[in-house]
Amino acid sequence: MSTHENKTRVTMLTGSYRIKGYIDLLPGARVTDFMREAREFVAVSDAEVYEAEVAGRQVLTAPFIDVNRAHIEIITVG
Repeated sequence: MSTHENKTRVTMLTGSYRIKGYIDLLPGARVTDFMREAREFVAVSDAEVYEAEVAGRQVLTAPFIDVNRAHIEIITVG
């Protein structure tokens, strides 16, 4: 597990997955601005990927994944 002092915990929902992990967003910065300025992929560290349905099973854990920004339907802090 990496240090998270300059990272923000997020949950992302795509059509198929719920992704939990950390993005490089400083405390107090807005997720909206981060997403607006993001390129094609969003880097997520210490990622946990679950099936999208309620209580979906975990399908992947990885120290780092890139998520295609076009597939992110919802993103929330926490």
